Amino acid sequence: MSLATLDTTQHPHLTAAAATLFSAKAAKQLSFEQIANHIGRNEVATAAIFYGQAKASPEDIQSLASLLHIPAGPLEEQLSGFPDRGRSVEMPPREPLIYRLYEIVQNYGYAYKAVLNEKFGDGIMSAISFSTKVEKETDSEGNNWAVITLRGKWLPYSRF
Repeated sequence: MSLATLDTTQHPHLTAAAATLFSAKAAKQLSFEQIANHIGRNEVATAAIFYGQAKASPEDIQSLASLLHIPAGPLEEQLSGFPDRGRSVEMPPREPLIYRLYEIVQNYGYAYKAVLNEKFGDGIMSAISFSTKVEKETDSEGNNWAVITLRGKWLPYSRF
């Protein structure tokens, strides 16, 4: 298993906490799944904290500090601001995996919209009341498949 590390050339707008957290993660040789299990979060939500795209609770900070052997005070200071979502990469993204996710929306976005509107009516899927998970599936031929689940609360458009 290869563990995720931080490439700052891909993310010029990251918080100071990102370098602190990724450095400690590498030193401890921990996966996001292991860290998530320790702090009681989903592994994608945990990774989002590392990238400054999710807010860490006081309990998250204490758990991360304890697990990663980082002084809690400075970590709390680094994670005390509001998350900066959506600004960490240029658009369209150049990193191949991120680009493929972007490409999925480009190619299937209107199909998703049409099916969602048929099932739920006029509205949007929340990215705030939202959860996601990543799973690995291996088929009978030994091929690995990435399974990404996006779960967002349906928000109907209101009449005004």
